[in-house]
Amino acid sequence: MTSQTSNLPTAEQIRRAPKVLLHDHLDGGLRPATIVELARETGYDGLPETDSEKLGIWFREAADSGSLERYLETFAHTCAVMQTRDALARVAAECAEDLAADGVVYAEIRYAPEQHLEKGLTLEEVVEAVNDGFREGERRARANGHRIRVGALLTAMRHAARALEIAELANRYRDLGVVGFDIAGAEAGYPPTRHLDAFEYLKRENNHFTIHAGEAFGLPSIWQALQWCGADRLGHGVRIIDDIQVDEDGGVKLGRLASYVRDKRIPLEMCPTSNLQTGAASSYAEHPIGLLRRLQFRLTLNTDNRLMSGTTMSREFEHLVKTFQYTFDDMQWFTVNAMKSAFIPFDERLAMINDVIKPGYAELKSEWLFPKGVARSM
Repeated sequence: MTSQTSNLPTAEQIRRAPKVLLHDHLDGGLRPATIVELARETGYDGLPETDSEKLGIWFREAADSGSLERYLETFAHTCAVMQTRDALARVAAECAEDLAADGVVYAEIRYAPEQHLEKGLTLEEVVEAVNDGFREGERRARANGHRIRVGALLTAMRHAARALEIAELANRYRDLGVVGFDIAGAEAGYPPTRHLDAFEYLKRENNHFTIHAGEAFGLPSIWQALQWCGADRLGHGVRIIDDIQVDEDGGVKLGRLASYVRDKRIPLEMCPTSNLQTGAASSYAEHPIGLLRRLQFRLTLNTDNRLMSGTTMSREFEHLVKTFQYTFDDMQWFTVNAMKSAFIPFDERLAMINDVIKPGYAELKSEWLFPKGVARSM
């Protein structure tokens, strides 16, 4: 008899599978209807569409440009409606709800507090509003039969000069819902070393941080993030492929940076659909995630910006299942990698893996033993 584990997961099974998300932007995951309602409530009249369905399409089409800079322009509209405490709390709560409904059991959601100060909020008020929203979203998810835990990553914008201030903010709230720090924004011209004081501060405080590196820019960005700044994880890191040589006969040779990343088990926060939009990859089949998976890099799968990419964690896995014929075992591998790489304490990560993730996949893999509508004789 052939086990179901050799067959491909269905879309419905993928949705039910426990998933872990480490790279998702709060201002890149709003519901279109929420944007329209918040714009009306706050008096923002800059939306390109006021019909929520058309607005969702506009965001996806605007982001599908092949340019990271053009992709980032779409955030002007989402940030514009996230300038009050109520709006931030609502967006955060809906984020947790949406992820839980998609089977995500643990998520680290990042946002830049400095981008939500236009109507007088302080940095602290922004953080507290988002944290309250996440807790409310977790409660709503439980009421609907889902379980999720959400941690916040505070992001500094790499073109600005507030990284140390945001790093200190992340440290103050580290036991109150904030699990780490990040820098984001256009890589070209804004190397991570511009914010070295922030990273040195976080290391002295024994705090966690990830760095957007190796997405639109190449190996120097990755090298600086690791060797100068000391990043725990790499946001995207897709351009590590530039340090890997594949011969015509299929032989593979890793350069010194790629070898270091693999040997040190540095987590890569892969976001395939987003990478296609920004031109970091030409197709799912050509995305480096396939080769990096075969080479056993510490890969995690992520959404990046669910609104702009029109995606979910389930859809990201569906693309990989279809493209690379990945099984439940592959899905579990990505998920366990992500949980191992999360910024919460080791015992909590271990409990999530052993008590939530592995049992969830074991149940899905055993479903072939109990086909629906088939009577079994004793």
